[in-house]
Amino acid sequence: MTKILVIEDDPNVADFVKQGLSQTGFEVEVAETGYRGLEMAQTVHPDLVVLDLMLPDIDGIDVCRQLRAGSDVGIVMLTARGVVGEKVRGLEAGADDY
Repeated sequence: MTKILVIEDDPNVADFVKQGLSQTGFEVEVAETGYRGLEMAQTVHPDLVVLDLMLPDIDGIDVCRQLRAGSDVGIVMLTARGVVGEKVRGLEAGADDY
């Protein structure tokens, strides 16, 4: 089964994403902070990470860079920010999609 790690601090968004992906047949884990997401990525070994940019403890861009430094896991940025500069930063940090 494909494993997806959702790193999202808003519980409503995290639950919405988790439910949608779970109903489609994916195994989904949720981390509420960036540091917890980095820890879980090492133990869960996800096939895909859905990553929020605005996290309470560490910026999502930094999480992306750290994930990318040690893995080729797929990373999709999920954020309310729609500014072109933010998209470029996310993609340059190693995200596969925004």
